[in-house]
Amino acid sequence: MKRVEIPSRFFFSTPPAPCPYLENRLERKVVTLLAGEDPDRLHNTLSLAGFRRSQDLAYRPACDGCSACIPIRVRAGEFRPGKSFRRVLRTNADISGRILPSRATAEHYELFHRYLLSRHSDGGMVDMDFGDYRAMVEESPVRSNLAEFRKADGSLFAVCLIDVMEDGFSLVYSFFDPDDADRSPGSFLILWHILEAQRRGLAHVYLGYWIEESRKMAYKKRYSPAEILTRTGWLLLRD
Repeated sequence: MKRVEIPSRFFFSTPPAPCPYLENRLERKVVTLLAGEDPDRLHNTLSLAGFRRSQDLAYRPACDGCSACIPIRVRAGEFRPGKSFRRVLRTNADISGRILPSRATAEHYELFHRYLLSRHSDGGMVDMDFGDYRAMVEESPVRSNLAEFRKADGSLFAVCLIDVMEDGFSLVYSFFDPDDADRSPGSFLILWHILEAQRRGLAHVYLGYWIEESRKMAYKKRYSPAEILTRTGWLLLRD
């Protein structure tokens, strides 16, 4: 991939804010606008450097005295589901998934809002109205899609906003029917994207940040083989 040089003046730092993952810590982010002649190439380059996307911005943690957030990606082609993951796939064998254009719908938003009320009622996203949701889904300057999942009876099961990278999928945000929590829907969505990446011959599935100290984020290392971004590049995460 051709290297893209980004002038440092185009990066900005956010003010400190309470960390949503680790108690008694503050988070800061470095952000830049995904713009220019080829935002997809810029996005791919920044993703390889550990950045994530939110609408038309790319960001990466830059917290004072803390480096707990570690970019992580799954080697899709080498992934083989173990016993527990095979059980998740069997449990959800009736679920069908398809990739759609990134378009907000009332049906998707209703599920999104129910999911937030059930799982993240104290979070900042719970107050998002349909316009806010539409912006999250549709305001992307890069190649993005929705993965939609439905049960055999046609009812909506889950939705995942994804970015399609040169080397794989980047999972941006997912939500599911809270009444189906016993199906391990979060695990199923990741597994589905890994298997879909395999089917398409894509090398990686980017899972965002792995935080070993956070119960909410430590689970990502289960999707092995995984790589983490270090000072010397992407390296295999070993148990």
